[in-house]
Amino acid sequence: MAVAFLNSVPHALARRPLTEADAVDIWIARWLRIRRKDLVRRYGCDPRRLYEIWEGVRFAAARAKALEVFEERYPGLMDRVDFGPHQRHPRDGHQGQLSLFEWHCCE
Repeated sequence: MAVAFLNSVPHALARRPLTEADAVDIWIARWLRIRRKDLVRRYGCDPRRLYEIWEGVRFAAARAKALEVFEERYPGLMDRVDFGPHQRHPRDGHQGQLSLFEWHCCE
């Protein structure tokens, strides 16, 4: 069943657990730069399920399988895609760009 680019989740996909085949497709979609929002809508899942796949918590072998499938389907894109692992960027409230707005007038 092809479900790409649908505005709503088909009834058959709603409320079903993700499979390894879904995980392979989710990796390929990531490399094709499909928006996370569109993937959530397509699979009818919580965004955290996508991150579990990308971090290797669920379906750890799916990334290697997806790489093989991607190479078969899109050989011309192999040198244009970053296949690096997902990296978490922690958000801490007191670091980062907010320090740029601090004024140190009396130093």
